[in-house]
Amino acid sequence: MVSREDKRAALHEKLQLLRSITNSHAVNKTTIIVDASKYIAELKQKVERLNRDISAAQSSNHQNLLPMVTVETLDKGFLINVFSDNSCPGLLVSLLEAFEELGLNILEARVSCTNSFRLQAVGGEDDEQNESIDAQVVKRAVLQAIKNWSENGDQQE
Repeated sequence: MVSREDKRAALHEKLQLLRSITNSHAVNKTTIIVDASKYIAELKQKVERLNRDISAAQSSNHQNLLPMVTVETLDKGFLINVFSDNSCPGLLVSLLEAFEELGLNILEARVSCTNSFRLQAVGGEDDEQNESIDAQVVKRAVLQAIKNWSENGDQQE
């Protein structure tokens, strides 16, 4: 049989796990749960925004030809997602050049170019850079790189 102390220790452990997952700095149970609730609401908003982006991209024929782009702000950098149903030969080079021009260091990346194009990258600002970059600047630079790539005929049908 589980003792009261064991139950209390298990609850404390689970609250500490919840606190770490939600990046809460709270110390009491109620505040940890309130922070977790806020975190869940933020995640729901992100899902809704991404679903809207996907719907908008799918509803437009022009967008179906060009890759879909999302950029999210992280604690120290950005999460950049680029997706297309087409393989997009040459696009990766254009995107990496755009990141370099922004002074954005790619800290981690996953890329697939086989039957479709998918890039998921975590980028951080160059420490030597004086100006701060925001997510909209990164997204505009990525979209411009895609536009330049498509206009220069780098892609193959």
